[in-house]
Amino acid sequence: MPAEWETGGVTLVAWPHEATDWAEMLDQVDKCYTGLVAALAEEQLVVILTPEVERVKSLLRNIDQSRLLIVGIDTDDTWTRDYAPLTVIDANGCCRLLDFMFNGWGLKFASSNDNLVNSRLKQMGLFTAPLENHRGFVLEGGSVESDGNGTLLTTTRCLMSPNRNAQMSREEIEKVLRDTFGFTHQLWLDHGELEGDDTDSHIDTLARLAPGNTIIYVGTHDTTDSHYACLQRMAAQLREFRNPFGQPYNLLELPLPDAIYDEEGNRLPATYANYLVTPTTVYMPVYNQQRNDRLACDIIRIAFPEHRVVPVNCEALIRQHGSLHCATMQLDPTTICI
Repeated sequence: MPAEWETGGVTLVAWPHEATDWAEMLDQVDKCYTGLVAALAEEQLVVILTPEVERVKSLLRNIDQSRLLIVGIDTDDTWTRDYAPLTVIDANGCCRLLDFMFNGWGLKFASSNDNLVNSRLKQMGLFTAPLENHRGFVLEGGSVESDGNGTLLTTTRCLMSPNRNAQMSREEIEKVLRDTFGFTHQLWLDHGELEGDDTDSHIDTLARLAPGNTIIYVGTHDTTDSHYACLQRMAAQLREFRNPFGQPYNLLELPLPDAIYDEEGNRLPATYANYLVTPTTVYMPVYNQQRNDRLACDIIRIAFPEHRVVPVNCEALIRQHGSLHCATMQLDPTTICI
């Protein structure tokens, strides 16, 4: 499985619509997605899934249409990171696409349409690369991180969730990941969670692998914050992690955004770790918090000094408990019919 910064050229998103949980704030999230697609389309093709093709075309009429591919298809939700295909590179250097079971983050939400997106796109002729059936195993893309050299970073809480692959032991899950993705070094993060997170601690909300033997993670030094204790335990475990050569990782800490709450007073899982990396750009979620947003972008520039850092306002996305990385999936141009 390549590192995220090694792949790209195409990004897959699914547009919010009236039949999703976005119905009550569709205008706000339309603006958010328009800004996101505009930013992505500056350097790559954006494939947009939607059951409302003409509406989305109208919203995106001011964006270079040669950078957009709008596909009519039914979806339950917008979080393509978790149900779109995952990419691996085979021994011949060719990309292959893997299709896993998606069950709504452990049977929490409706997922019948999202679970079939990959097979339907294959039937429609979008994918030119092989789409391998791994639907006997429940896996979301936001739960796994690769450094491109055989190391997996994931969380115990998600992959060992009883509503995903309860019939399997940790050793059996490790074998699936090793055999399927080529992982030879597996790091299991046992601590860390964000209030309002429906994913059971996806790794892309907490910690990310980066070039140069680096892990970027979310932390807080505010002892009054409800996340303080669990994030301190997470940081302590990250300090204990070693790479395949027995060396500790270089650790870079991202700030935790100031608390954002929904209308009922529930805290939302805002995080700066939910960024998207392409070979040239880091698309960074920001939340209209000037100091925190700037600091988070500056830290990402340390980890990716040759990349552009493009902030994308994700205040609307966080209202449905997700952010930028959750809403996107990178694909290699050789895997789709352009």
